[in-house]
Amino acid sequence: MIRFEQVSVRYEGAERPTLSGIDLTVPEGELVLLVGPSGVGKSTLLGAVSGLVPHFTGGRLSGRVTVAGRDTRTHKPRELADVVGTVGQDPLSHFVTDTVEDELAYGMESLGLAPDVMRRRVEETLDLLGLAGLRDRPISTLSGGQQQRVAIGSVLTPHPKVLVLDEPTSALDPAAAEEVLAVLQRLVHDLGTTVLVAEHRLERVVQYADQVVLLPSPGAAPVMGAPADVMAVSPVRPPVVALGRLAGWEPLPLSVRDARRRATGLRERLADRRPPAAPAPARTLVSPLPAAPAPARRGALARLLGRGTHTAAPVPGPAVDVPARVEDLGVRRGRVEALRRVTLSVAPGETVALMGRNGAGKSTLLGTLVGMVEPTAGTVLVGGRTPHRTPPREMVRRVGLVPQEPRDLLYADTVAAECAAADTDAGAAAGSCRELVSKLLPGVPDDTHPRDLSEGQRLALALAVVLTARPPLLLLDEPTRGLDYAAKARLTGVLRGLAADGHAIVLATHDVELAADLAHRVVILADGEVVADGETRQVVVSSPAFAPQTAKILAPQEWLTVAQVRDALEER
Repeated sequence: MIRFEQVSVRYEGAERPTLSGIDLTVPEGELVLLVGPSGVGKSTLLGAVSGLVPHFTGGRLSGRVTVAGRDTRTHKPRELADVVGTVGQDPLSHFVTDTVEDELAYGMESLGLAPDVMRRRVEETLDLLGLAGLRDRPISTLSGGQQQRVAIGSVLTPHPKVLVLDEPTSALDPAAAEEVLAVLQRLVHDLGTTVLVAEHRLERVVQYADQVVLLPSPGAAPVMGAPADVMAVSPVRPPVVALGRLAGWEPLPLSVRDARRRATGLRERLADRRPPAAPAPARTLVSPLPAAPAPARRGALARLLGRGTHTAAPVPGPAVDVPARVEDLGVRRGRVEALRRVTLSVAPGETVALMGRNGAGKSTLLGTLVGMVEPTAGTVLVGGRTPHRTPPREMVRRVGLVPQEPRDLLYADTVAAECAAADTDAGAAAGSCRELVSKLLPGVPDDTHPRDLSEGQRLALALAVVLTARPPLLLLDEPTRGLDYAAKARLTGVLRGLAADGHAIVLATHDVELAADLAHRVVILADGEVVADGETRQVVVSSPAFAPQTAKILAPQEWLTVAQVRDALEER
């Protein structure tokens, strides 16, 4: 169905090709998973299938890519639309209409399908993806995960022969991700659709793949084979595979069920050991930075979040007992009650993971803490200030937010210019931001334009920009979206260091592995209300939806991560 024949792609100004000598065949009617570290060219390879590379992205493509017999060099994306459906990393870039139902119908209208066919397919897709209750909602009012499902649905309705998906579950909660993957399986098994997926959260996807294609490094030849065989040599692997490699299981398990069947011996080896207690948060409060002059740079969200403010060298300001306190918070958006009766406090040095299904109110809660959303009831205090009543140039020295869309914070032409502006805005020593970028994103040249970075790389750059100011309260909305396991480990190390220094951190995340590894507390929201709030192990182990893979495999023992198991075995 998809054939790559000695395909290479080089972008203008790049020192080396992003892809080089790619030669592989994706069979018809299979789900093929594309894996590899961030920046190895996965998105470029997917774009070559849909024709976006090079017709839309530019660059030079040599060799030949054919899809259902059509050469993508001579067929532009619109001429492949009836055979290839594509969902990129950013769902917002796909939308051309205002409401969910209209968006699902748009692709079929472009192909000239009959109205009765369109109506039937829209209804089928609404049911498949759990969107029936959102059919009349404006897309702009949906959560990030809901928008992701709409984007997937919009390319499903024309019934293409090939689906190309870039990080399709990155913004979805665990239950919604399982629903989407079940739909993809049904399309593959029942309709013979060929599905090519790039995904960093392998713990969600690898068990469903028929084959895996590994891009080990930029420009390297791909490795294609059975999932267990490729995972045995892959530098990126989900916890279930890492635990299998640690325990010496052959063949490697790909699902929790397979791993549990083999885990009896491992449980016996761990029977006289106890998982380590969660470290107590540091209680030293970080002093806020001094106020800055009025924002001067472009970008509405960047100005609102304080980017472009220029401060003098940091001077200790008045300290407060608790970085953030929320009491009986309510937020209403039109007819939707986004939050109700939310009470929450975050202590210095504490890392709190906000979890819950898409639309539960996690991003809205972060918005109230930074002053972007005005409460309709209750009180919010951050650093002793009411956020929505405090000028952004004053709030930025107390709280920093990394939003779901990192491009909202990035406006310079190069990585070096972004870092220089971040140093100036924060009053930090020259090179502070670049040092953080090197930790989170090693190997990226200074002259790289942010738009040429992958989604995960842009997120890492935005993180570095916000972390440069070292705010006492740090808010992150889906911080691991688009990050591979190595990048996530580096991020975890940086955040642990900030928490140890007294920074309070609140993460809104669907990444159960990140919460298990990093958070002191987990707060679960449902329909705008807090339904659980407690120590991480206590909350996640008892939750089938939010338990990490290691906890599911070794239950009833309460191990959360592979690293904890490795340390216990080494001590033994």
